[in-house]
Amino acid sequence: MTSHRIAVVFFIAIAATLTAACAASTPHHDAPAEPGSFFRLVNATFDSVTAVAVAPTGSDAFYRVDLGQPLQGGLNAATFRVPPGHCLRDLRVTFQNRRVEQLSAIDMCRIHGLRLDARPTR
Repeated sequence: MTSHRIAVVFFIAIAATLTAACAASTPHHDAPAEPGSFFRLVNATFDSVTAVAVAPTGSDAFYRVDLGQPLQGGLNAATFRVPPGHCLRDLRVTFQNRRVEQLSAIDMCRIHGLRLDARPTR
């Protein structure tokens, strides 16, 4: 093989590698999520979480996640299967004191966990 052909083959190999790397690092935006992916929720608040629900971002079609029992505060965690659908999701968390927090536009294809922190008192 001539040095010119070796250089061309080398260039093609580098270009293919860079193309694959760029495609892998491109944000998913709202592509369909992989079925069966998991999400870990850590409760670092002082209240127990009594309900968790997931919906496509911007919709009210919340799917209730079965936690089995309340997720106690103080760094306890629960892992649940993400319902099939798109990557961008809203997460609605209900606490024992009936406070509800909604976290919007979580990319569950790229982020596989979330920590709920206690809010400082004012």
